Amino acid sequence: MSYLAVIDLGSNSTRMVVEELQADGNFIELRRRKLDTRLAEGMAENDGELTDAAMTRVVNALLEFQQDYMMFDDVTVVGIATAAVREAENQAVFLDKVFRAVGVEIRVLTGDQEAYYDYLGAASALDITDAWLLDTGGASVELVGIEDRMATNMMSLPFGAVNLSEKFKLNIEGVVSPESIEKAAKYVNTQYAKLPWLDDTVTLPIILLGGANRSLARLDRVKHGLPADSDFHGYEMSTSAVVETYHKLTMMTKAEREELLDLEANRADIIVSGLLPLIELIKHTGANKVIFSASGVREGLLQEYRMEN
Repeated sequence: MSYLAVIDLGSNSTRMVVEELQADGNFIELRRRKLDTRLAEGMAENDGELTDAAMTRVVNALLEFQQDYMMFDDVTVVGIATAAVREAENQAVFLDKVFRAVGVEIRVLTGDQEAYYDYLGAASALDITDAWLLDTGGASVELVGIEDRMATNMMSLPFGAVNLSEKFKLNIEGVVSPESIEKAAKYVNTQYAKLPWLDDTVTLPIILLGGANRSLARLDRVKHGLPADSDFHGYEMSTSAVVETYHKLTMMTKAEREELLDLEANRADIIVSGLLPLIELIKHTGANKVIFSASGVREGLLQEYRMEN
């Protein structure tokens, strides 16, 4: 029996999955953990470097995860990192800290690689032929155009829930000002405008990945009397319902968003910025519905690992 552990150093959270490799080449998930570590927090004010506090939070999370995956014999550990580490001026220092702590060499994904694994993970788990795919992380968004189940275009853009929130002061205690939201939206639109393949000539659904988008799914499920903690994979929302929920959130104080988000109250300061890329993408593409995927970059890596082994 062999096992594969994947640790994912995201810009907002650190995650781990442990999978058991079966004789037929398939995996069975045995463990799944997530800790909110805010690795991208404070980078802008720290000259583009990861802060000591953020690096410590991630290392502590990895030490905790190590206790989980070391329970399994013959476990292979694969580590990846995304936008915050990709952009960090002190990337080498951080990766050395991680290796010294848990003995794992972290592979820093390029933006294109992250988008590709998002596509591979989602396409393997959803019966979708043509769609847009949006993964909103803490420091970047990945966009993929899918046609006939194939990725035809993909791009990583340098904004996400954490850095948008900090850059445009969307994380205040009170109600976020319309002017701040407008400035953030203009910035996102400027980035989208650079992608000539991103248009509204054909109405396609948007496949959603990322923490803020998962929170959106849970909020809508609760609204309709469905359990928030059950599997939301494949859950759908109309884009009109998405926009309605977003505008409701923008009219709330941080404390009110915390109450609404309940168990995900720690996202209250970044939920507006985390949903903003989706709102602007809806405007650009004319999409009429969104489909949530629980399968993304880590599952894409598993698909690749299975094909290679």
